[in-house]
Amino acid sequence: MNWDRIEGNWKQLKGSMQQQWGQLNDSHLDVIAGKRERLSGKIQELYGITKDETEKQISAWQASQKDHLQ
Repeated sequence: MNWDRIEGNWKQLKGSMQQQWGQLNDSHLDVIAGKRERLSGKIQELYGITKDETEKQISAWQASQKDHLQ
């Protein structure tokens, strides 16, 4: 699934995102508003992980979302 599709279905994917990254709350997700760079920055900030690790996690999560929007 490409990121444009994730942005377009952001509200539906919030729950899945909170399952993956439990420290993300509704206000974080509202500010992120589907923007991948904002998501990456917030995950790095909350979890204290590198940008590379964050990108790996986001990519893995993104790949797992194929079934959620069909």
